Amino acid sequence: MDPDILMAPIIIFMVVVAPIWLILHYRSKRQISQGLSAEEYAQLSELSETADKMADRISTLEAILDAETPDWRSKV
Repeated sequence: MDPDILMAPIIIFMVVVAPIWLILHYRSKRQISQGLSAEEYAQLSELSETADKMADRISTLEAILDAETPDWRSKV
Protein backbone atom coordinates (compact mmCIF):
# COMPACT_ATOMS: atom_id res chain seq x y z
CA MET A 1 0.00 0.00 0.00
CA ASP A 2 1.32 3.40 -0.92
CA PRO A 3 1.87 5.71 2.10
CA ASP A 4 0.87 8.76 0.02
CA ILE A 5 -2.70 7.43 -0.17
CA LEU A 6 -3.05 7.61 3.62
CA MET A 7 -1.32 10.97 3.93
CA ALA A 8 -4.23 13.07 2.57
CA PRO A 9 -6.91 11.69 4.97
CA ILE A 10 -4.51 11.98 7.89
CA ILE A 11 -3.74 15.61 7.08
CA ILE A 12 -7.43 16.44 6.64
CA PHE A 13 -8.20 14.77 9.96
CA MET A 14 -5.43 16.65 11.79
CA VAL A 15 -6.33 20.03 10.28
CA VAL A 16 -10.14 19.89 10.37
CA VAL A 17 -11.55 17.16 12.59
CA ALA A 18 -9.07 17.02 15.47
CA PRO A 19 -9.26 20.74 16.44
CA ILE A 20 -13.08 20.74 16.36
CA TRP A 21 -13.11 17.54 18.38
CA LEU A 22 -10.76 19.00 21.00
CA ILE A 23 -12.69 22.27 21.26
CA LEU A 24 -16.00 20.46 21.78
CA HIS A 25 -14.46 18.03 24.26
CA TYR A 26 -12.99 20.70 26.51
CA ARG A 27 -16.10 22.88 26.23
CA SER A 28 -18.21 20.02 27.55
CA LYS A 29 -15.68 19.34 30.33
CA ARG A 30 -15.87 22.99 31.38
CA GLN A 31 -19.68 22.93 31.45
CA ILE A 32 -19.68 19.81 33.60
CA SER A 33 -17.20 21.28 36.08
CA GLN A 34 -19.21 24.50 36.49
CA GLY A 35 -22.04 22.64 38.20
CA LEU A 36 -25.70 23.61 38.18
CA SER A 37 -26.90 26.95 36.89
CA ALA A 38 -29.32 29.03 38.96
CA GLU A 39 -32.22 27.94 36.78
CA GLU A 40 -31.29 24.26 37.09
CA TYR A 41 -30.91 24.61 40.86
CA ALA A 42 -34.35 26.24 41.13
CA GLN A 43 -35.89 23.48 39.01
CA LEU A 44 -34.19 20.81 41.14
CA SER A 45 -35.49 22.44 44.33
CA GLU A 46 -39.01 22.58 42.90
CA LEU A 47 -38.86 18.91 41.90
CA SER A 48 -37.60 17.98 45.36
CA GLU A 49 -40.50 19.83 47.01
CA THR A 50 -42.97 18.12 44.67
CA ALA A 51 -41.49 14.72 45.50
CA ASP A 52 -41.79 15.44 49.23
CA LYS A 53 -45.46 16.43 48.81
CA MET A 54 -46.15 13.27 46.82
CA ALA A 55 -44.47 11.12 49.47
CA ASP A 56 -46.69 12.72 52.15
CA ARG A 57 -49.79 12.10 50.04
CA ILE A 58 -48.85 8.47 49.50
CA SER A 59 -48.29 7.99 53.23
CA THR A 60 -51.70 9.52 53.95
CA LEU A 61 -53.41 7.35 51.35
CA GLU A 62 -51.73 4.23 52.72
CA ALA A 63 -52.85 5.14 56.25
CA ILE A 64 -56.44 5.59 55.02
CA LEU A 65 -56.35 2.27 53.17
CA ASP A 66 -54.85 0.51 56.21
CA ALA A 67 -57.72 1.83 58.35
CA GLU A 68 -60.49 0.99 55.89
CA THR A 69 -59.15 -2.20 54.27
CA PRO A 70 -56.39 -3.82 56.35
CA ASP A 71 -55.57 -6.54 53.81
CA TRP A 72 -55.21 -4.28 50.76
CA ARG A 73 -51.45 -4.80 50.60
CA SER A 74 -51.82 -8.53 50.03
CA LYS A 75 -54.11 -7.88 47.04
CA VAL A 76 -51.54 -5.73 45.25
